[in-house]
This record gives sequence, C-alpha cells and structure tokens, in this order.
Amino acid sequence: MKTEILKAVPESLDKAAWYLKNGEIVAIPTETVYGLAGNGLSASSVKKIFEAKGRPADNPLILHIADIGSLYEYAENVPELALKLAEKFWAGSLTMIMKKKDTVPLETSGGLDTVAFRMPNNIWTLQLIKKCGFPLAAPSANLSGLPSPTCAEHVFRDMNEKIPLIIDGGQCKCGLESTVITFIDNGVKILRPGAVTPEMLSEFCEVTVDKSVTEGLSDKCKAASPGMKYKHYSPKAEVYLIECDSKDKFVDFVNENSDDNTYILSDFTEKIKAHILPYGETPNKEATELFSSLRKADDMGAKKIYVKAPSKKGIGLAVYNRLIRAAAFKVIKL
Repeated sequence: MKTEILKAVPESLDKAAWYLKNGEIVAIPTETVYGLAGNGLSASSVKKIFEAKGRPADNPLILHIADIGSLYEYAENVPELALKLAEKFWAGSLTMIMKKKDTVPLETSGGLDTVAFRMPNNIWTLQLIKKCGFPLAAPSANLSGLPSPTCAEHVFRDMNEKIPLIIDGGQCKCGLESTVITFIDNGVKILRPGAVTPEMLSEFCEVTVDKSVTEGLSDKCKAASPGMKYKHYSPKAEVYLIECDSKDKFVDFVNENSDDNTYILSDFTEKIKAHILPYGETPNKEATELFSSLRKADDMGAKKIYVKAPSKKGIGLAVYNRLIRAAAFKVIKL
C-alpha cells in the first residue's frame, strides 16, 4: 500500500473522510501526538488499527468526538462531574472513561464494558470527525511500543505501506498523550497522567493517582486505559531512568558509565562527557521534546540512554510515567 502525506487542508480532509467511511484507517494530527484513526463503531476498522500497530488486542482505544453531546450517544451514563470537566478542559488533553453503549464494539474497548472519550484540540481533526459522522478510535500512530509520533515524519517511518494516508498538521504542541481518568466516589482516579495535571483536576474534585502510573500493572490485571500495562514509548536503545537529588551525582554517574554508544537526555550540559540530546529546560519543554529525543537517539546509533528523572509534580508526573515505561522500569537510584 502506498502511503501518501497530505498537508491539513479541506481537500485532504475530504480524502481522509472517504477512506474512513470505507473502512480504512488514516493518521491524524492532534495537540498531544499523532493518532491512527478508524471508525470507532466498526469492529473491522478497529481490527485494522491493531494490525497496523502490532498492538495487543486487550489494550483499549480512545473514542475521539467533536462535541460534548456525543457522550450521550455512546456512553450509558454520563456523570455530572464529567460534564463539568468537559466544559473546562475540552477541547483538550483530557480523556474520560465511562460505561459504553452497545453501539461501541468490544474491539474498541479492549473487551471492557467501558470506553474512553476525548475531544482533541485540533481544528482539522475536529472537522474530520464531523465530516465522518462517527467517532474516531485513535491510538498513537506508531508501531506498538515505540516512542509516540509528534510529527508526520515520525508516522511515515512507522506506518509507511501500512496505511493509505497521513494528514500532516505540523508539530504536536503538547507532545505527550492525554490524561486518562475514571470516575470514583467523590472524584476521579488518574490512570495515565498528561497535560491536564492532578493539580488542575483537584480544583473540581478529589483526585487520586493509580499506583500503576509509577509502578506498572501486573500481568494478571486488565488494563482499563491505554499505556497502563505494557512496555511503552521505548526506543531501540536501552533506557535507564536515574533518580538522584543532585546534578553532581548524575554527572559523576554518567561519566563513569558511558561509552561512545551512550546518550544522555539532560537539561544541563556542564561536565558531562557523553553525547547529549535536548530534553527541555522546563517541564513543559521536557514533555514536548521527549519522544523526538528518544527517536533521535536511535537515529544516532545509541545503544544506551540515561535520563535524569523529572519531578513528579505537574506535567512532570506525565514525563516520569512515559520514561519509566520507556525504560521498562529500569530505575537506578543514586
């Protein structure tokens, strides 16, 4: 299959809508990462997403919608709190899990009786959803387990000859997947952190963070959200997350344990003798540049990557969550 890349313009959306209405899957831009989209109400379309990604079938997908009213079409019960959060954070990087109606196939929900909903903050994708007339199931548009794509070139590398079309909407603004929450008594539980932080949600309700965010999920447990269970976001190089309380300890460690095939993701460069890749000077920059930096490390022949663990406050929690999975939970504490 020839894969075409088209700039995000109305004519490109018409072509994408045609493919989607005819059961095909296409790559779309969002503010978080690029998504691999198919008709979320079609079991056969959803199966194509799993096949193209090499994604485990029990890893649920997110339904992307274009208006809050769509929740009532596909969710069995819509909590009052969900509406308040949607009014505040949609369109945006918040995904909410609710009981699904039977119109949503089990293939989309990973076999669960719940499904996740999000309204992406991207004008082109919102227009595309409206053109299609159905919600788009759209995980990240990469091969399963690799760093998520934040530009059309990343998608092409992973999906060339697997899908017919990539809509190029430029660089993703956020760079990390959305925050995923589920509703519990008196509030919400975060299953996957993102740009909508625990601190932001706590203005509306009680917030707890699932232990799997930083510890991983047991093989015996069913994943309720994308990104919970499997090694994820990982380059070909071995990634090690370094937890320490000072820059000097980090510098000493990497200088003593690096060779020509070692790369460092760091927001500072003083005294480090190994290859350094940009990693952002602020938590928001870290989020935006993380996946691109991991992909660049592979391009440059890295065999080993050391990353200084970020703060777990604010969006730093989301960066930590992606890194610990990229490292397959290999953490070195100094």
